[in-house]
Amino acid sequence: MSDNDNVYLFYPNLIGYGRIVLAIVSFYCMSTSPLMAMFCYALSAALDAFDGWAARTYNQSSRFGAMLDQLTDRCALLALCMALCKFYPDWLFWFQMSAVIDIASHWLHLHGADLTQQNTHKQSSNPILHLYYTNRMFLGFMCAGNEGFYLFLYIRAFFPGPTLFSIHLMSYLAFLMFPVAFVKSAISVVHLFTAADTVVQYDVQQRRNPRAASSKST
Repeated sequence: MSDNDNVYLFYPNLIGYGRIVLAIVSFYCMSTSPLMAMFCYALSAALDAFDGWAARTYNQSSRFGAMLDQLTDRCALLALCMALCKFYPDWLFWFQMSAVIDIASHWLHLHGADLTQQNTHKQSSNPILHLYYTNRMFLGFMCAGNEGFYLFLYIRAFFPGPTLFSIHLMSYLAFLMFPVAFVKSAISVVHLFTAADTVVQYDVQQRRNPRAASSKST
């Protein structure tokens, strides 16, 4: 295997490994060292933009890299939601639903893209998902706002900040980010149903053409 073909050492994947290390450090610190946890988590999330840039700049896009990126994003947010369940036990159900919708929708979407042999998972005939994946400013805004909502809630558990009209600053900031997080969850629901339809249509085609299905399996 030449250096050009060693997918493990592609620049975006090296960035991805760094993101994983930062995420794990943030998990370890979430209960006791909020500043370190917040810094490592935020840096890991920010590097998500750079691995995509590296993949495009150096022509090093790979399916492994796409899956690594998705897994890091989903698992990091899941771990943060788990921590928030500890700090806000009354909101346990909503954090659970948020994490479940996020993971299920992206997993099924990525699986559907593989089944239909798409070049990238960042394409869809659905107009909402098309906008979500093709407009980088919109995608970046949605991801940053979503992460910001959960991070502000996390910070609020340790440092509520000054009060204004009996409400803490971090509560205000989380409230401002909540609409973005809500819309992103709604987009994830669209993700889920669109991906389910993609997989079902694939099943229908395979049933109508069993010879093609058997040849692919061999």
